Order: sequence, then structure tokens, then C-alpha cells
Amino acid sequence: MTVTIVGSQLGDEGKGALVDRWGGDADVVVRYQGGDNAGHTVVEGGEEYKLSLVPSGAVRDKVGILGNGCVVNPRTLFSEIDDLRDRGLEPDVRIARRAHVILPYHRVLDGIEEEVKADDESGVEVGTTGRGIGPTYEDKAGRRGVRIGDLLDPEVLRERLAYAVPQKRAVVEDIYGLDIEGTDREDAFDVDALHEEFVEIGERLADEGMTVNCSDYLYRRHEAGDRILFEGAQGTSIDIDHGNYPFVTSSNPTAGGAAVGSGVGVTTVGDGEVVGIVKAYLSRVGSGPLPTELDGDEREEALADEIREKGGEFGTVTGRPRRIGWLDLPMLRHAARVSGFTGLAVNHVDVLAGLEELQVCTGYELDGEEIDTVPTTTERWARCDPVYREFDTWEEVDWTAVAADGYDALPEATREYLEFLAAEVDADVYAVGVGPDREETIELVNPFESSASE
Repeated sequence: MTVTIVGSQLGDEGKGALVDRWGGDADVVVRYQGGDNAGHTVVEGGEEYKLSLVPSGAVRDKVGILGNGCVVNPRTLFSEIDDLRDRGLEPDVRIARRAHVILPYHRVLDGIEEEVKADDESGVEVGTTGRGIGPTYEDKAGRRGVRIGDLLDPEVLRERLAYAVPQKRAVVEDIYGLDIEGTDREDAFDVDALHEEFVEIGERLADEGMTVNCSDYLYRRHEAGDRILFEGAQGTSIDIDHGNYPFVTSSNPTAGGAAVGSGVGVTTVGDGEVVGIVKAYLSRVGSGPLPTELDGDEREEALADEIREKGGEFGTVTGRPRRIGWLDLPMLRHAARVSGFTGLAVNHVDVLAGLEELQVCTGYELDGEEIDTVPTTTERWARCDPVYREFDTWEEVDWTAVAADGYDALPEATREYLEFLAAEVDADVYAVGVGPDREETIELVNPFESSASE
């Protein structure tokens, strides 16, 4: 049986907490897209683990897979694994041999491209994490990428680097007009230096038995009756195909990406549960339209500051303050339709406690017409005016006690809010997050035990 965890907004929805909780019932946890631009925070017994590449199930002693849809920075991977080992854990992480490798020149190019866009009024500054994700996916599509399997064969690796590196150096020097000779960027474009470093990485991967034929491995685990949890990174509205292009990531965080990015058949993924993770309000790191953003006047900015501070809304990867807005139902409807949610998990309802007001965007007004979902172009989305419904606020309570007592212990206004969301997207609430710790999630349905997963 399978369960797929999908971000239903712009990322930062708290997916890691649910992967951690339900990962306890899984045998294998699979990241199926993205790279170390993800930021998943897992809290267990007050101990906080910040993961950007290692699958969140590692904290629960599960086999973690980085699927072929991922792009992998081995430096980040080994750093995270070594850190977890230093903290007393023994993460079992496997990497698809078909996954692509983030090389140092990808990070350099990512930074240069964002700098150029920032200086050029005609450019679109996306606000990337600068970790080389986009340039690596570009090389994957351009058939000049280096895959994990290539690191295991020094001769093949040299051929791949000898083909790609001169092209990348030419982009920097001839297109961007930058001289990298004698700079700290030079080693990123040195075939010999790269070959030496990444051959050693390949040797460590081989010595520790970390690489797998992902599709075959997961097929055999599924056939043996093992439970597989697919862990998406980022969120639906920054999906390369279904998000607000061009302010998007370079992969498919939506549920369809679980099949493509792992090699598990679509009928297998589709036969399981797909749980949309929702933050009870909206946040975003980076550029792009945000119709419900709280930035109109001093009152709105004060509300945004209050939510930001209470929710710790600062990027896990970048540390940047997140933009804050009211919950956006058109965005949720779009996410539910694209991924086919069977259930919802709503996080951070505790953050909204004690506010002077509470609004939900139920639709948009665009060119005199009311619409109920996100327009297909970013330019049209930017012109949308939100249509709001006001909700009763709820008081501060002892959220740890509420988590222990269960759903009925939630304030009545909170339950009304949750039930409204469930009705609007036609998916039951499976879990409610009232704090960061594993035990501060109220579970109504375990997706591994529901009828859709049987």
C-alpha cells in the first residue's frame, strides 16, 4: 500500500511533521522530486531536526530513498547523514542511480542567473535558494547531466564532465561576460578537480551500498507487502507545470510526480492515499503573486508580523522571512483537483489563536467575473482580487492538552473552520497540527489504515 504526501500551497505547509508521524507506519519513505532546496523540520521529544535532502523518515529509522526525480548534492547529503549520526541516529539512505547530480558549477550558475535577473528589469527574479536545482534540471532535460550511476564508473564520469564543463564555462564567460580565471569559482569548472572529488564520492556511495535501481527496488518492496510513503517537497503552486509559472520550482511536487520520480507505476500510486498538507494560513518565500498577502496597511502588516513570529515563518533553507497571507481556497481547490486528494492534514491552527480577525479567501474577482480556482497565467493571477469570508476567531488554549484529548477538544470555532475547508475541497480532515512536536498532531485517520490504502 502507498501514501503520498503533497504540499497543497506554496511549500512550507509542514509536510515533514506528517511524513515523520505516518512514516512510523511505513517501511520505506521516498523523496520523489526536488533537491536540497526543500526544508523539512521534524520535532521529536523537543529535539529538532532540520532536513533539506535526507527523507524525513530517517528520524524514524526507516529506509529513505531519493528517487530518480530528485537532484542530489552529495556534499549536502553526506553532511546531513553525518550530522544525524553524530546525534545518535543511523539513517539508512539509498539513492536512485538514475537521479541527477548537482555539481558545483550548477550552484555557481544559479547564483549568476539570479544576480543577472535582479539587475535586468526585463528579467524575472524567481527568488531561488541558489542551490543549483534549476540548472541541474536544465542539464537533465538537455541530456548533458551527470547521474548518480555515473559516479560509480570513473571513465564514464570523466566523459560526462569533459562534455558538460566546457559548455558551462562558455556560458559564464561568453554569455555572462564573467572572468572566472583565478577566482574562487574556477574549481567549479575544472574537469580534473571535479573528477577527483566525485570519484571519491562514488567510492563512498559504493562502499556504503547506498545506490539502487529505484523502480526495481520499490517494486520488490511493494510486492513483498511493504508500506511505501512518498514524500513531496515544495508545494502545488510552485509545480513546474501546475504552478504560477515562472515563479516555480523545476520539478513536479504534485502527486503525479510520485510515479514519475520513483518508477512506481501510476496504478500503484493511484490505488493508495493522497494526503494534501495545508497550512491554516498562507506563507511564501520568494517572488510571485500572492493575492491574499497581508501587506496593505499598518493593521495588515501587524497581523502578518504576529502570525510570522508565532509560526516561526522563516525559511528552513534560506532563513528569509516568509510572506504571510490568509488561506486561499482557490489555491486549495486547484491542488485537490491536480493531485486527487483523498484526505487533508491542516497544520498551524494554533498560530491563528488569539487574532483580532480571521479571513478566508473563497474566490477571486477577475475582470468583473468571480472565479473559484487559480487562473492559468501568473499575469491573470496577479490581477485577481480576493473575495473573503470572515470566520470567528478562537482563543488560546493549552494546545498540548488539546492534542492529547483529541479533535473534540479543539475550540468550536476551530472545528468549524476545519470542517468548512474539508467541505470546500471534498476531502476529509485526517490530521490537525497544533504544535511542532510529533505528539502535537491530532490524528483522525491514519492513511495506512484507511479503506483507500487497503
